[in-house]
Amino acid sequence: AYALGLPASYYDELQREYQRKRDFIVPVLREAGFDCVAPEGAYYVMADTTPFGFANDVEFTKHMIREVGVAVIPGSSFYHVTDNVQMVRFCFCKRDETLEAAAENL
Repeated sequence: AYALGLPASYYDELQREYQRKRDFIVPVLREAGFDCVAPEGAYYVMADTTPFGFANDVEFTKHMIREVGVAVIPGSSFYHVTDNVQMVRFCFCKRDETLEAAAENL
């Protein structure tokens, strides 16, 4: 109920911020070798991990956390079908410092 009472300017600024963060992280992901599409209405990017050669998204997620220092969410946590899922979710509604650190690690 509170959110419905916020002025339109709040949502305009939120949209600008998310677009800026999206426009920062998508090229970083592509340069790092991920196949991904820039979302038009979300605060996360789904990225294909197939080029990296891991058995599945969970194994890739463990690698990212332990070896790269970037946390991602396995796509299989959002699907009923979990066999051979190769998608992970990168959330970009983070502080700029967090996104910059992730970009450096990637």
